[in-house]
Amino acid sequence: MEPRGMKKWRPFATMLEQYIGLQEVINKQHEVTQPVLTEEQMEQMNFTLIEALYTNKQVYLTYYKNGQRVTQTGFIQFVDFLGNLFVFIDEVFELKNKMRLSELIDVRFV
Repeated sequence: MEPRGMKKWRPFATMLEQYIGLQEVINKQHEVTQPVLTEEQMEQMNFTLIEALYTNKQVYLTYYKNGQRVTQTGFIQFVDFLGNLFVFIDEVFELKNKMRLSELIDVRFV
């Protein structure tokens, strides 16, 4: 016989699949659907993106990613309307993020 050690004090740690399944259920409850934007909203976002690009102003970006609405602060570096993408630099970590324009929900100046 060998001693069980710390195993006897952690009886539910052996059911890892249960914790993973519960976390997935919790994440699905917090998901939201991607909002549909009107032509006027998209046009206003385009003007804001262009102005932020040329004046190098800081903006709040709200975008849809993996069922969540994410808001970040940063600077617009590049916009490609034909390729449907833009690049912004995150204020906190100063990372370049490439993203599709179709994921964008809202753009506002700080």
